[in-house]
Amino acid sequence: MSRGRNMSNIVDITLENFQQVLLEKSKQTLVMVQFWADWCESCKQLSPSLVSVAAKYPNDLIFARVNCDEQQQIAMQFGVKSLPTVAIMKDGQPIDGFAGIQPESEILALLQKHLPKEQDAWYASAVEFAQQNNWLDAYPLFKKAFEAEQSRMEFLFGFTNASIELGKLEDAQTLLDSVLIVNQDSTYNQLIAKLDLASNAADSPEIVKLQAELANEPESFQLKQQLALAFSQVNRNEEALDLLYEILKSDMSFGEAKKYYLDIVSNLASGDELASKYRRKLYTLMY
Repeated sequence: MSRGRNMSNIVDITLENFQQVLLEKSKQTLVMVQFWADWCESCKQLSPSLVSVAAKYPNDLIFARVNCDEQQQIAMQFGVKSLPTVAIMKDGQPIDGFAGIQPESEILALLQKHLPKEQDAWYASAVEFAQQNNWLDAYPLFKKAFEAEQSRMEFLFGFTNASIELGKLEDAQTLLDSVLIVNQDSTYNQLIAKLDLASNAADSPEIVKLQAELANEPESFQLKQQLALAFSQVNRNEEALDLLYEILKSDMSFGEAKKYYLDIVSNLASGDELASKYRRKLYTLMY
């Protein structure tokens, strides 16, 4: 049987490393355990497929091999009745597996149910950014994770939270409106309350006052610029950009309108559709 010692995620199990690999490491990484013996021809036929699978996931899978002739105590502990047997372990427990020979495609399909997905990595990175209050970097990762697997409530709630933080209140409301009653847990209720607070804050006394003044002087570029700045301070960025665009359509050099416009666009989250939309609109005015 090929030892595959050049691969760092292949390990032969003994009583000495049994607990470390099969119990402890399986809490962080999925472990595929093969029970085999030198006299077992089926084991020798299966092994190349298992080695090939292990090579495809060097960071997300450990391929652990138990020689049942040498490690009878371990084989007995797992209740192995025939060879070859393969067990999939996670968090110290067998969660799946098979006996006999399986083609590589079937083994891969089995593992796909348990291996970390790309969206899980996006979500984990987004959570790290969120914990640092870095919502500009968290937002696009939450969005990608949610779009990849919309049925995952943690993805939806993470995306909703980031949307609220960046003032995308209508988007957040749409996301929360899609949550079924069965999933309306404490996290959902917290986000409802957070959205309500953000909605109230978005209508500050200063904004209300400026809106009233602009209603009386609808052609005032100065009031439009002031209101746009007030909007941007509470993340009502699309409304701010609309007002600044109205100014720039008539006078590209008025006050700080162009600077504020560019500042808002450059501070939008990566992947925000508003950024590309308003860059195009300014480009059409300039060229």
